[in-house]
Amino acid sequence: MEATFGEYIKQRRGELGFPLRKVASHIDIDPSTLGKIEKDERCLNLEHLDRLSFILQTDRITLLNYHYSTKIVGELKEYPQYEEVLSIVSDHLQHYSANQHRLKFEKDWREKEFSNPNATIKIGTMFSGIGAIEYALKRLNLNSEIQFACDNDNFVKQSYFANYEIGATNWYEDVCNIDGKKYKGKLDLLVGGSPCQSFSMVGKRKGFDDTRGTLFYEFARVVKESQPNVFIFENVKGLLNHDGGNTFETIKATFDELGYKYFFQVLNAKNYGMPQHRERIFVVGFKGKTTNFTFPEAIALEHKMQDFLEDYTDSKYYLKEKGVKFVTSSKNRNKRYTQINGEIALCQKANQQFNWHGDFVFEQGESEFDEFIFDVNNVEEKYYLSDKVRDYVLSSGTKTFKTSTKTDLEVARPLLQSMHKMHRAGVDNYVTHTGKIRKLTPKECLRLMGFRDDFKQVVSDTQMYRQAGNSIVVDVLIALLKQMDITKFAK
Repeated sequence: MEATFGEYIKQRRGELGFPLRKVASHIDIDPSTLGKIEKDERCLNLEHLDRLSFILQTDRITLLNYHYSTKIVGELKEYPQYEEVLSIVSDHLQHYSANQHRLKFEKDWREKEFSNPNATIKIGTMFSGIGAIEYALKRLNLNSEIQFACDNDNFVKQSYFANYEIGATNWYEDVCNIDGKKYKGKLDLLVGGSPCQSFSMVGKRKGFDDTRGTLFYEFARVVKESQPNVFIFENVKGLLNHDGGNTFETIKATFDELGYKYFFQVLNAKNYGMPQHRERIFVVGFKGKTTNFTFPEAIALEHKMQDFLEDYTDSKYYLKEKGVKFVTSSKNRNKRYTQINGEIALCQKANQQFNWHGDFVFEQGESEFDEFIFDVNNVEEKYYLSDKVRDYVLSSGTKTFKTSTKTDLEVARPLLQSMHKMHRAGVDNYVTHTGKIRKLTPKECLRLMGFRDDFKQVVSDTQMYRQAGNSIVVDVLIALLKQMDITKFAK
């Protein structure tokens, strides 16, 4: 780390081809001020660090490392005994680090107990889906009372009503029809995640009015009208840089205008106990400006995707030959459209499974057709033998020439430099991993989203796949609720 903080910023800006004015505008400081920071003549206000990290496409820790190292060098470079000072500082930091690790262990979110476990959490949800927050409270054995829920999909409504207690008058099919004033003082927690849309920035001030005409505006409006004690806004990771970062800047300005102290971070489900690579941004807001909050620490993943598979699956979930060749193609594997027997599931999506994308399972055993492949995890479609070639290599020979048809040998026959010509099985080595490839079942998809087997499926498989893929991972919400101690915010 030979560069100074200012030199590093200038270097990254040059690598990205950004003019000084562009970076200064993004972090909301004067270009001349940024110029002095790059010359190490001024210090950066750390309030600007997150936005600087975003525009320079570097992580916050790297910037902090450069910031503090430059600060220390600036203080000590004129002092002849700086090595002694650094030795003393090192001792102090080791002691501090030991205390922090002990404190961190004592405050692990998994070990936290709710301060008011008998409280009834009054919740409202928008873009409710199949009720991830409702189910999270259920798994935490907390009492909850649904004030309202909303979704414009009738199939979602069927799933929601089959699994949660809610009056018909408290269900909305259009978020625009929710009268937030009706619920003022009646909400401990509001949860939602609207579809991402660009906001018009021309001549606007990046605030509440700028979001009119978007679904996010409806979420913000209900926050403003109902004044929940806490809100959780969830969205795709891409929201951070959507429309060049303007969309998220407007969202933040809107929450500022509403008077909420909020915190945001991208969380991955695999870091909170669920073997699924699913990154989502979470914005957690608290009424007033006094609450402090840190996001829950990541924990070691103790389960593999295989731990969530059913013991028995219906034959309808198994792929035919055409489907197998599609999901094992090099194109799909390289682009991560498909995965077979992965330990961490791909991110579930609304169109998963029925378009042959997503996670698949290979099971050894009898198959409806013969597969001539090397390894189901590495197979490319070019390794499949055509029917014509398959019949040839398995042929015992002719009237005048006979050969073995045995495959899957424990000890391979001598490898020939001409084996690419596909000799008969008695001459070359062939592997026939006979088995079946199947897609995940709806129940398995629900399990990978944190829903247990008591969740009732009352819709078709197609709809259940969509609903699971659109949901929030329950385990991530559990981590957030425990970390903030949601019961503190209930009356």
